[in-house]
Amino acid sequence: MTPDATHLANKRAVLSAMNAIAESSPSTLGKSLAHIYHPDAHWRGSHPMNEMSGVDAIERTVWRPLIASFPDLERRDTIVIGGRFEERDYVGMVGHLAGSFKRDWNGIPATEQIIYLRYGEFHQMVDGKIVQSTVLVDVMDFIRQAGFWPMAPSLGAEGMWPGPISNDGIVLTAQDPVESAASLKLTLEMHAALGGHDDTLNTGREGLLTMPQAQYWHPKMMWYGPSGIGSTRGLEGFVDYHQLPFRIAFPRDPNLPQPTGMGKHGGSHYVRIGDGRYSATSGWPSRHMMHQGGGWLGLPATGRAVSMRVMDFYRADQGLIRENWVPIDIIQVLLQLDVDVLARVRSQFGMAKRT
Repeated sequence: MTPDATHLANKRAVLSAMNAIAESSPSTLGKSLAHIYHPDAHWRGSHPMNEMSGVDAIERTVWRPLIASFPDLERRDTIVIGGRFEERDYVGMVGHLAGSFKRDWNGIPATEQIIYLRYGEFHQMVDGKIVQSTVLVDVMDFIRQAGFWPMAPSLGAEGMWPGPISNDGIVLTAQDPVESAASLKLTLEMHAALGGHDDTLNTGREGLLTMPQAQYWHPKMMWYGPSGIGSTRGLEGFVDYHQLPFRIAFPRDPNLPQPTGMGKHGGSHYVRIGDGRYSATSGWPSRHMMHQGGGWLGLPATGRAVSMRVMDFYRADQGLIRENWVPIDIIQVLLQLDVDVLARVRSQFGMAKRT
């Protein structure tokens, strides 16, 4: 098949298979997984699931607990895109798993209410099978919906992520390769602008608003952030509620090397794809930083080297970035700062049971 035909076939196959997996019964789950996964597939994702290999491990560690806790589970994708990076074929997806929270999950008590488990995913495909999945589930947002909050209040707006304003995020038709390349180029040029900003100059809010990133964002940009940070509107909202607090905590000096053993900034991307007006990037991890300033998520500086698992999905509009969905494994970042969110919530639940 041509590359375009391969990408379309991959997207359709993964979309169908992942919906079948989500709606499987305990007795059909193994067959549903085997239909799309290579037997030795590698799965990596949010804490506390992290990494595993083989379909049996994926079934046992990821999907059986989900189906037990959410017996009426269903999948609601809002973005499905595909592409090739470094001779590897990928399908990227954003959406929510929806279901009634009937049994405890990750030690969090069931609420009997509907929960929307937000996810970002990249699936590497070989000969129609997934050989590697990278899946960031917003566990912090799950905790929030279950009625617990173990951290300082989010600066941005919490809530369910909407799909693209254009309602065309499930890309199952051939796209203009020129447009696809332009969308990815726009994203990478914006990344370069962010990476080139020197936080040690202490230009603060005004410096972030006027630096070159401003030429890449649409006036009505939406930045959909993970729970704990929240979503923002416009460049000013992005700077005030996410970027400035983040860069104070993790200041970037483009003239200095990264922390020893942490890798090169931006050099750990395993995927960069464009598909029509959509583009996406991710690393495992994506970011390597020093925690040098206080305030982010209400925490004091620790001076520690921190890595961050991040995905970015973008939608371009008239040559500018209009929407950006950003799954981040916040729970895993906080663990590196000696904050065990799940332990805090379990302790809170235990105290509630005793009173």
